[in-house]
Amino acid sequence: MMYLIPLFPLIGFLLNGLFRKSLSKSLIGIIGSGTILASFIVSCILFFNVKSGGALPVQPLFQFINISSFKIDFAFQVDQLSSLFLLIITGIGFLIHVYSTSYMHDEKEEHFARYFAYLNLFVFSMLLLVLGANYVIMFIGWEGVGLCSYLLIGFWFKNDSYNYAAKKAFIMNRIGDLGFLLGIFWLLSKLGTANYNDVFANVHQLSSTDITGITVLLFIGAMGKSAQIPLYTWLPDAMAGPTPVSALIHAATMVTAGIYMVARSNALYSLSAVAENLIAIIGIATALFAATIAIKQNDIKKVLAYSTVSQLGYMFLGLGVGAYTGSVFHVMTHAFFKALLFLGAGSVIHAIHNQQDMRYMGGLKKYMPVTHITFLIGCLAISGIPPFSGFFSKDEILAAAYSVNPVYWVLGVIGAGMTAFYMFRLYATTFLGEFRGTEEQKHHLHESPLAITIPLFILAILAVIGGFVNVPEAFGGNASLHKFLSPVLKTENVQGLTSSKDYMLMGVSGGVALLGIIIALAKYIKKPELNEATGLGKVVANKWYVDEIYDAIIVNPLTYLGVFFKNVIEKSGIDGFVNGVGTFIQYSSRRLRLVQNGRVGTYILMMVFSLVVLFVIFWNQTIIINFFQKIF
Repeated sequence: MMYLIPLFPLIGFLLNGLFRKSLSKSLIGIIGSGTILASFIVSCILFFNVKSGGALPVQPLFQFINISSFKIDFAFQVDQLSSLFLLIITGIGFLIHVYSTSYMHDEKEEHFARYFAYLNLFVFSMLLLVLGANYVIMFIGWEGVGLCSYLLIGFWFKNDSYNYAAKKAFIMNRIGDLGFLLGIFWLLSKLGTANYNDVFANVHQLSSTDITGITVLLFIGAMGKSAQIPLYTWLPDAMAGPTPVSALIHAATMVTAGIYMVARSNALYSLSAVAENLIAIIGIATALFAATIAIKQNDIKKVLAYSTVSQLGYMFLGLGVGAYTGSVFHVMTHAFFKALLFLGAGSVIHAIHNQQDMRYMGGLKKYMPVTHITFLIGCLAISGIPPFSGFFSKDEILAAAYSVNPVYWVLGVIGAGMTAFYMFRLYATTFLGEFRGTEEQKHHLHESPLAITIPLFILAILAVIGGFVNVPEAFGGNASLHKFLSPVLKTENVQGLTSSKDYMLMGVSGGVALLGIIIALAKYIKKPELNEATGLGKVVANKWYVDEIYDAIIVNPLTYLGVFFKNVIEKSGIDGFVNGVGTFIQYSSRRLRLVQNGRVGTYILMMVFSLVVLFVIFWNQTIIINFFQKIF
């Protein structure tokens, strides 16, 4: 049944793509959403098969590459890790598809079908990435989600700024993908295989240099897909696409690909202290840096975007300190509350006619009660307030970080406080106080339709209860998710923590988060309007001018170099030479045709001159031949 999971979205892509001009919107929505639902049902069946009987056998579909040095099968593998990701991708993906049927309903039928075709292809690519039994098939899906992000971010392609954002995402991901590809080549050159089972079984054949080089290169790929420093700037700009696309990118596809790849490769990473330290440092640095930017953003989607970058930093911190299950756990809970938050933001934007600036919102609590309460649940979950899902997964990562290096824990707790602050800044300025938009917007304020609110309600429930699948033993649980994933993931590095220390660490992080919430509400309930940033705040509001720095040291020099090559090398050099040859031939032809004047005397003179020239040539040739004959 494995192949059915990606097959259904592929069929949806083909149907909506090929027949986009003839299908009705209702049928397009049914095809787009129904195919993902079918994949989710099959994923559930396989998940319970794995849960009861262990990993399923690898299923090769056909031989993809067959050369003398190695062979690569197009094969699928469903084990504990991939089965969990299949549920996340198809489950959250289905809710986003249903939500999209209402959110995108004002699009023309052709564009509506194109949107769902791209969305289905996005899910298909992510499923291929997760199902692949080797790094080559993973890379095919890896590139597929990169392509689909480009198509969906630039969906409204008549807007040049959206096209720029799409190109930016595509190019920055190609930078990371080069590292990923080089890592695969290194593996193939050393082991002659890219199959997970074969690589992990023969990892002892690799030297420490090989392992470090391969893992660092693979991590560069993860930095691009999962938006880590310095390859993170594409993700906030990806908000140019429709809001459901943002939810899909941030919650169920694309950005989770890097986490999955590193977790899948844990047998390699656990043997390289250099790679693990690099991942932990990059992760915590990204978590803090992105959190500072989120504090001063006024665009509701930009706040959530930088929040995703920050939360991904926490996931990489978990991977870097050996908390592989904790990181995957946070991927799952983050999928619940981040999809909820983005879809909630989309409900707000939908209600006030595409307004995304929080300075022109406020007071929506009484107009949009379902959106309000579900959004509040999402804010509590991402802030790590017990018993919401984010509390369990975030604190599992922080506890593991404490066992490796207490500095990581301190920085992580600071980031948690910042997360709580900027999320409740967003909540207060959007839903509390008085409405600050136009009278026309206020007149049309209303709760979103059921196709939008039902997915919000389901995600809110998951954001509340999702953390209980892996309650730690310190709270009387049995760490069910840890036990489920243990055949695939290495044991977390949390030795030495006692229950009392667990309580202390969780209490401190929870207290800091609660303090961030109190400060945000106290400040923005009394004065919900957002003032223009000044001083350092202006620097933060402008994202620390990282994009401008990249433009100054990378983009502009490359642009000038391109102009130089275009104007000097290509036009004046290559084109100048080619055009010069043509000009010379034309000029010579014009001069030569002057001798064709129709005068017999001229022709006789040319004939005599030619005979003289030929005589001189042949006479000289005879002298030269005789000369060499005398010598030799």
